[in-house]
Amino acid sequence: MTSPAVKVMAAADEEWAVETIVLAFAADPMARWTWPHAHQYLAAMPRLIRAFGSRAFSNGSAFSTDGCAGTALWLPPGVHPDEEELGAVVESTVAPSLAADAAAIFEQMAKYHPNEPHWYLPVIGVDPAHQGKGYGDALMAYALVQCDRDHVPAYLESSNPRNISLYRRHGFEPLGAIQAGSSPTLVPMLRQPR
Repeated sequence: MTSPAVKVMAAADEEWAVETIVLAFAADPMARWTWPHAHQYLAAMPRLIRAFGSRAFSNGSAFSTDGCAGTALWLPPGVHPDEEELGAVVESTVAPSLAADAAAIFEQMAKYHPNEPHWYLPVIGVDPAHQGKGYGDALMAYALVQCDRDHVPAYLESSNPRNISLYRRHGFEPLGAIQAGSSPTLVPMLRQPR
């Protein structure tokens, strides 16, 4: 079986990418803890994806497989999520009963995030109708070639235990665990260049 083709996405493809990732995260433990009701999730998740990863489109680091079955929004060294919009999304969409725990999770994420130049993968997702077909592997392999070419590490936080084996196959190692209150565990992971 040949590996799925991966391409760089244009800014005009952003909506398509967001829709794929929204589908991919529909059963994600952290996303659904944050927004347990469908209407909350569907209203907030697209905003969160854009705040975390839309800068990938202007940096040539938004990748997709054919038909956008899978999408990965990578941020190259020196490019960061839109922190102001992330804060606004959390503040305006997270239930008051979870606000302190959500804030604690973001504080813990900041502690694990590397200070050295690195590639950051804030979101990757495959449409559930197409999972198990190698799209996630193809997206990871495609981006990690660039990380290795740049001789910089890659970093991500896994919000779903099911995905840790994928990341480990590509050389990521867990750095610890991020958890607050009743939240699921988020696993920060780092991959050294090869």
